[in-house]
Amino acid sequence: SEALQRKYGLLSRAISLIEDVTVRDELITPIQLLERAIGSVDAPRLNRQGDPWIYFYEQFLGAYDMSLRNNRGVYYTPVEVVQAQTRLAAELLLTRFGKRDAFADADVHVLDPATGTGAYLLSVLDDAAALISKRYGPGAVPEILGKLARRLYGFEILVGPYAVAHLRVTQRLREANVDDAPRIYLTDTLESPHHPPELRGRMRNEINMERERAQGVKRNTRILVCIGNPPYDRESRDPAENDGGRRKGGWVRYGNGNGNGAANGNGKKNGNGNGNGNGGGTPILEDFLAPVRAAGGGVHLKNVYNDYVYFWRWALWKVFEGVGGGDGGIVTFITASSYLRGPAFAGMRRKMREAFDDLWIIDLEGDNLGPRKTENVFAIQTPVAIAIGVRGVEPNPGEPANVWKIRLRGSAAEKLARLNEIQTFESADWLPCAAEWDAPFQPAPIGGYFDWPQVTDVFPWQASGVKLSRTWPIGATRGVLEARWRSLLSRRLSEQAVAFRETTERKAASQYPPLSGDEEREPAIADLPSIAPPPPIARYAYRSFDRQWILADSRLGDRMNPNLWRAHGPKQVYLSSFLTNVHGDGPAATASADIPDLDHFRGSFGAKHAVPLWRDAEGTEPNVAGGLLARLGEQYGADVSPERLFAYAYGILAQPAYVERFWDELEAPPPRLPITKDAALFGRVADLGAQLLGMHTYGERYGGNVPAGAAMCAKQPTAYPAAHSYDPGTRMLRVGDGEFTPVAPEVWNYAVSGMPVVKSWLDRRRRDPVGRKSSPLDEIGPGQWDFTQELLALLWVLEATIALQPQGAELLEEVCAGPLFTAAELPAPTAAERRAPEFSGAQAAF
Repeated sequence: SEALQRKYGLLSRAISLIEDVTVRDELITPIQLLERAIGSVDAPRLNRQGDPWIYFYEQFLGAYDMSLRNNRGVYYTPVEVVQAQTRLAAELLLTRFGKRDAFADADVHVLDPATGTGAYLLSVLDDAAALISKRYGPGAVPEILGKLARRLYGFEILVGPYAVAHLRVTQRLREANVDDAPRIYLTDTLESPHHPPELRGRMRNEINMERERAQGVKRNTRILVCIGNPPYDRESRDPAENDGGRRKGGWVRYGNGNGNGAANGNGKKNGNGNGNGNGGGTPILEDFLAPVRAAGGGVHLKNVYNDYVYFWRWALWKVFEGVGGGDGGIVTFITASSYLRGPAFAGMRRKMREAFDDLWIIDLEGDNLGPRKTENVFAIQTPVAIAIGVRGVEPNPGEPANVWKIRLRGSAAEKLARLNEIQTFESADWLPCAAEWDAPFQPAPIGGYFDWPQVTDVFPWQASGVKLSRTWPIGATRGVLEARWRSLLSRRLSEQAVAFRETTERKAASQYPPLSGDEEREPAIADLPSIAPPPPIARYAYRSFDRQWILADSRLGDRMNPNLWRAHGPKQVYLSSFLTNVHGDGPAATASADIPDLDHFRGSFGAKHAVPLWRDAEGTEPNVAGGLLARLGEQYGADVSPERLFAYAYGILAQPAYVERFWDELEAPPPRLPITKDAALFGRVADLGAQLLGMHTYGERYGGNVPAGAAMCAKQPTAYPAAHSYDPGTRMLRVGDGEFTPVAPEVWNYAVSGMPVVKSWLDRRRRDPVGRKSSPLDEIGPGQWDFTQELLALLWVLEATIALQPQGAELLEEVCAGPLFTAAELPAPTAAERRAPEFSGAQAAF
């Protein structure tokens, strides 16, 4: 400890915090983290030649507790990312601000507000040292780098990374013969710059002094470049909640009623650089939230409550609204990419367009959960993007920033290699993005895609599918559901509640109105005798191309959507799509003749993604915008029925070629429908759509049928299968000891936005089905394999669907090449047409 104090005093101070039991509660987590790190260091491995603390960094990474780090949203940044941000910021310093020496210029102050272990500070030092050595000679490095060290700041809230950052940056400066100490402060960036919290205990003076220095930087230092990798940690608590005393998001989210900072101006708008200042009570995060609320999108705002969003707002305040903000600056972060297009972030995008003159986005993708799975450059599931924004010394009031974007695809290694190739802004093929204030940061469309009507304007009523919140009322056979019902009613009341899987929405002992709309409530499940017959058992569209069965009873599901059941009838057909999410490979829509599940389309991300053809069970009131059919009939010289328009839409959207062609445009849902003005072409597309609808509803709609295909059952499974496998070489699909062949690889690989249809269908019919289990009742499954005909029907439908894809792609090409209706040429739906239909009295549920 004594040796540490002499050479690495800051590290010694950080470690000594562990002994201070009176330290603030908010430091408990980082202290525990540091204790674990130090306790896990392999001491013999540190006994190397030279100073062992030089190697503390790599040992620290090996010992750093992953769960604690993940809870804070802390992820180490690949060096290729750090260097790309650094060199592009250096280029802007030269080209936009005339800073000949870039970071080494005399009045360039740089801040990393979430320093971590100092990667960005080291990168800035290395960039400056290389430039100085090349321009002035290696002998000039110590003097100029020493001056830069006094203008280079880092904020870090976690004790462990803070200590490591000090070690690394100090070591780098010593290597360059610079004696200056790093300006790295143990502080919460997001706490009020006007009133820092008090610490208690014997370390309070030193730590408070350090925090006060950080507060001085926040209040008084002109920062020209803000750079880094802020933490990602989403939390959706109501802003009124206290968050355990910490008030997550701090001053940015909650404001400070006792502050005294400047409170006028708005940065770029008037160019005075004062901004909100916000020493008052209004939190600066409101600039991101208010536009969304005003547009009626408040329901989405839960997605904004995320650390990275708070850091973005803080950086815009610090660089453009704080001291000297009127002189412009640079902000470059790598963060989660949800702000690029999500509706909750419209206000954030507006503020960024106000703050910057130019903004460049490098989309690194990396979504491992959604329908477009790609490798992430971090070890996380969330897609990320680099943003580099600049505002010059002469702001352009009222003009939205020019936004440019590129997307890097491939493996993580390929993306990082491509980043290394982007040495200057000119070395990347940037695509211009839309200029509207709130528009997603997406490339401006080529052609007329965004002039076409949205699917949700053509068919204005969209419904959420059924959300049961329990899986046992859904089964592969009627017999399975009957057995589960009998098992439920035969249990004692205490066991019955567990088997039922009660939620706040549904209790076994409570009564609920029936699906039919009768005013009289159904008896509680807990009050039924053990011999009570099961509720109606209906066919159920569980997943695309996967029909199962459901106990159709409002008592069994949290959100059964009674309106959907009351509008269900023998003519009804449903189109399922992603109307608020991004599509992956495969068709943009599938269809069913049965009531769909919430996640029918691809097994997750369900919402209002079901589009019924009819608003009533009799099939007399079409779910089509008023006047639209008449307008089409006028154009084509013949009446257009609701069924034909629905078939036309399906003929377009059910094509994988549609998703492939409009891949980038579909990042701004919902899908848009190109409606041809050519009557003959409309008819050909509608004919194809009707054929597909007939097959995809397994012959129940549009006069369809299940065409016999090539796949056959070569050997019936002798026992209920525990597993299945596929051999593309022999085209053999094995289900237990059963054999089905030939199954083409295209059929086996057919997927709906990432959901492999055949594999998923079989996975749900194994002895131990995949997926979550909600209750002991889920253990009751089929006693024997009785799905040969259903499996063959699935394989045959997919064979025929794939065979029609070339024709569908050709028709789509012909439609897009010809004259099309714009949305402005067609009648818009009314508010009443967008609402769910109203029913009076009891209706037949199915």
